[in-house]
Amino acid sequence: MVSTSEFKNKTVFVTGSSSGIGRGVVKAFAALGARVAINYPNEQDKPNAELVLKEVSSLGADGITVKGDVSSESDVENMFGEVLGEFSDLDILVNNAGVAMASLVEDTSLTDWEHTIGVHLRGVFLCTRKVLPLMYKRNYGRIINTASQLAYKGAPGFSHYTAAKGAILSFTRSLALEIGDRKVTANCVAPGATMTSMLENVPKETLEAIRMQIPNGRIGDVDDIVGAYVFLASAAAGHFQGQCLSPNGGDVFL
Repeated sequence: MVSTSEFKNKTVFVTGSSSGIGRGVVKAFAALGARVAINYPNEQDKPNAELVLKEVSSLGADGITVKGDVSSESDVENMFGEVLGEFSDLDILVNNAGVAMASLVEDTSLTDWEHTIGVHLRGVFLCTRKVLPLMYKRNYGRIINTASQLAYKGAPGFSHYTAAKGAILSFTRSLALEIGDRKVTANCVAPGATMTSMLENVPKETLEAIRMQIPNGRIGDVDDIVGAYVFLASAAAGHFQGQCLSPNGGDVFL
């Protein structure tokens, strides 16, 4: 069972948290008393991050916004510098930043491929590499990486996205083998189809086809997803290592 008080005085950094699932994860931890760092990639997204910060403040939690592209080594250095400068330590890292664009393999430019792989996979690597020495020093930490059920089932038109998510799963498993003798855990959440901005421009007939494949009979909401992150960050999940939870309504069985 997750204690409603165990996240008080803990610091959580969620990348890609100015919207979508990341926003929901930040709010969930804030509601449980955690200090939160809200990451956004560029000036265009700053207003969204500031809105999330207002929501966090209304919950009575401390928070900051942190600008940075997770695929940039220098940005990652600066982001962690800001978080540690404000909160002194970091207990939980949620690697959630992501992008998605549809294109067939033969139509995918190298630029789009590298951008997708960079944000998803290089971002997870850079942020994880940065936080590990901090967690090793304290012999405590939680690393939670956002994968996707599409890493298991694939998706036409999203080879770059699914390749990145599959690599995140493999990275997490190898990391778990490296850190298994410490009180630091690394796990994944692989959400199913979720109503976020990524699905806003998907045709209604496509959304209906997706919905019909889900045993629960509906596409998930962000609130259906965030509980998996909270659990994996909790003391109750201390024996979870290198695992992947997939809140997907029964669409894919792992």
